[in-house]
Amino acid sequence: MPYIKIEITREGVTQDQKKQLIAGATELMVRVLDKDPATTFVVIDEVDLDNWGVGGRTVAELRREQAAARRT
Repeated sequence: MPYIKIEITREGVTQDQKKQLIAGATELMVRVLDKDPATTFVVIDEVDLDNWGVGGRTVAELRREQAAARRT
């Protein structure tokens, strides 16, 4: 009974994209590990940008800087 947890930042992922992630992760477990898709669980957690950090900074900070750089 595989359990797959996908964590992504909350940045406008669509329902269709989530469906594709779930289907793709399930298919990967079936193809690689011969798991039963009926007992393969996939959970997608969307994390606020202020709660996800990289390089000692929040993703919210990084996104603001990237946006400012594009405007210049």
